[in-house]
Amino acid sequence: MLGIGVWALMLVGSGAIHYYLWIRLVRDTTSRATRARRLATGAVVASALAAPGARIATPLFDPSDGGGGRWVAWPGYTLIGVLLYLLLALVVLEVPRALLVRGWRRTERESAPVRAAEPEPAVLVTSGPAPTPETPEPRSTPAATPAASDLLVGRRLFLGRAVGTLAGAAALGTVGYGMSVALGDPLIKRVPVALSKVNTRLAGLRIAVVSDIHLGPMLGRSHTERIVRMINGLQADLVTIVGDLADGTASQLGPAARPLKGLESRYGSYFVTGNHEYLYDGVEDWLDEMRDVGVRPLVNERVEIEHNGAFLDLAGVEDLAGEETGRGPDLGRALAGRDTSRPVVLLAHQPVFAEEAARHGVDLQVSGHTHGGQMFPLTAVTALSNPVSAGLGRVDDTALYVTSGAGFFGPPVRVGAPADITLLELRAPRTLSGR
Repeated sequence: MLGIGVWALMLVGSGAIHYYLWIRLVRDTTSRATRARRLATGAVVASALAAPGARIATPLFDPSDGGGGRWVAWPGYTLIGVLLYLLLALVVLEVPRALLVRGWRRTERESAPVRAAEPEPAVLVTSGPAPTPETPEPRSTPAATPAASDLLVGRRLFLGRAVGTLAGAAALGTVGYGMSVALGDPLIKRVPVALSKVNTRLAGLRIAVVSDIHLGPMLGRSHTERIVRMINGLQADLVTIVGDLADGTASQLGPAARPLKGLESRYGSYFVTGNHEYLYDGVEDWLDEMRDVGVRPLVNERVEIEHNGAFLDLAGVEDLAGEETGRGPDLGRALAGRDTSRPVVLLAHQPVFAEEAARHGVDLQVSGHTHGGQMFPLTAVTALSNPVSAGLGRVDDTALYVTSGAGFFGPPVRVGAPADITLLELRAPRTLSGR
């Protein structure tokens, strides 16, 4: 649950963002002291409260399929998605907007009428011949006329409305596309992974990977049923669920997770916790729920998988977020006493744990957590803060695979980071001859 300090920061941040939105979408598009400006200002204030309010209030409501959380989450989180892309579009349009306004100002100065200065009075001479009077040259200064000023105001009003319309259309179009991706079927990715300790007998072992299902007020039982159906179609030897199963307690969302009982695999299904399992009381209840549906939790432990007479160690650790409650990962315990000639595959929710895995000689770590960034341009931020944000990479001698997850958190939007379910296939290393 979020603390009061975080709530305050969210409200202040929302206020600052909405002040900028008010400038560009209200002040620049309406005339002063008009009903349109008053109504638009009210809408901006309401949005400034509703956006953080959705994040604050949603956990206070029942997130189950029949609960009231959906009535807060759907409009609130969708609004957050629209605001993100509205802000991004307006920032991108700042440059052409500034250039146009600068050009109009220059044109106004150049076309301003010239106002003649008063001629200097002639000087009277009391003696001598009268000098020939010289006509003084007038000094001119530009003077803006009311018509020119009105023209500039009209141009700025037109520009403000054009910018607002373009930004609004871009935001709504992007969110509409992103929602269709987020709410559609996850992609199926088939990824071969060559590991040095995999021999020819173990080669070909298939591991289905799904993470970040995020059951809650926007994703319920039908979401789980779809995931089970897609995983079963892969005919995997192992099924792994790598954390962030749900945003709520087992008593609230256990029924939405029950279809996991239908998972089919040759050597069983396994689960490790993610950071969201520790956001609510009762992580042990979720571990019991997984056991009830036939999915084995790996709580800082490992199991031995035999395939074609060869052996693989499958290990799992609790998420780093568990450290705040006296739990957390213990990789030393999970790997204690194992045969180091065997390859070990580690399930750890957060990719940053791969540095610890590399120090313990883990061959492959499988993670989730990142959502691949979920929404551009947050994809860039995610890439900077993780050793691998999505896909297959390496941390020292440890291979690291990160799935983008099968659900979403916050806005029901995915842009540039589609959801996925992955089938990893273990391969033996190639010989020096390349065969």
